[in-house]
Amino acid sequence: MEPMLSVRNLVKRFGGLTAVNNVSLDVYPGEVVGLVGDNAAGKSTLIKCISGVYQADDGEIFFQGERAHFARPIDARRAGIETIYQDLALAGNLGVSANIFMGREAKKKYFGGVIKTLDETLMNAASRKVLDTLDIRFANFGEKIERLSGGQRQAVAIARAVYWQAKLMLMDEPTNNLGVVEQRKVLDLIGKLRGKQVPVIRISHTMPDVFAVTNRIVVMHR
Repeated sequence: MEPMLSVRNLVKRFGGLTAVNNVSLDVYPGEVVGLVGDNAAGKSTLIKCISGVYQADDGEIFFQGERAHFARPIDARRAGIETIYQDLALAGNLGVSANIFMGREAKKKYFGGVIKTLDETLMNAASRKVLDTLDIRFANFGEKIERLSGGQRQAVAIARAVYWQAKLMLMDEPTNNLGVVEQRKVLDLIGKLRGKQVPVIRISHTMPDVFAVTNRIVVMHR
């Protein structure tokens, strides 16, 4: 089996500080890789290099067997790499479907495309479908994101990645600051991603969570 992602001898520096030093990593379809290590070991920096937030100073990234260079996060997203950061990058003043389609809204066209409006009916139906697929339930589907719990927000972020057919999921502390029940729900969703053969790289400091849904652990050292 060929790896979905290969990182070879990656280096990232910030001035005189080497944040990521000669890191190599392979990730295979359907595999959940736990990325662990001390604070300042370079875990989040590595994720940001893979997702196009940072540009590596040396080394190579191969995605689906081809050398990849993501100048911006949007480039990585278009290739099928979805990233969930600790802050989730959700719009608190918008609802569930608006967040799932944020930046990629479905639109109705009128008069040959001169006038466009949001196709909220399509977005709501598609959002409900992907949420049902993941067994995610909300008492009030139209609730704004800012009124949802931490676990529910994580669920929306994961549902967004699934809807847009992510080929690789990067997760930075997905269960951080969540209660026990919500942590379990997020771990269940990660397991469902694995069942769909979507590989996951997840950063975590909570070792029981790491062992719960991880196939392999990679330790980074300062």
